Amino acid sequence: MRLITMTGLALALAATTATAKPSLRDVAEIDDGLLAVALADEIRKTCDDISPRLVRAYSYITALENRAKELGYTEDEIEDHVTSKTEKARMRQRGEAYLKARGVAPDDKAALCALGKQEIAKGSQIGALLRAR
Repeated sequence: MRLITMTGLALALAATTATAKPSLRDVAEIDDGLLAVALADEIRKTCDDISPRLVRAYSYITALENRAKELGYTEDEIEDHVTSKTEKARMRQRGEAYLKARGVAPDDKAALCALGKQEIAKGSQIGALLRAR
């Protein structure tokens, strides 16, 4: 009987371990997608000659949410992630690192707008969410 109980416990633990999901911050396709949305949003707010592609942005955000659900995350887990102050601060740091890696100071409006136009021209995910006026 003890062997059956121990085997059952081991199987239960294995099943729990196998179904444990990483934090959404550790799912690159979701986290990188959210970074693209955040950077595009910052660019469109800063640059008068760049506007958002709102329908495309909404569709992309919906696709990210659907993908997270496909990976087993609940709406509550997704909502908690995107509204978390900790995650917002971490995403801001990632965005600033992205800008710095491209020679753009986060407070340099002209450089940020130039980067936005480069992203549009190259057709990156950030650029796909924006339109030059």
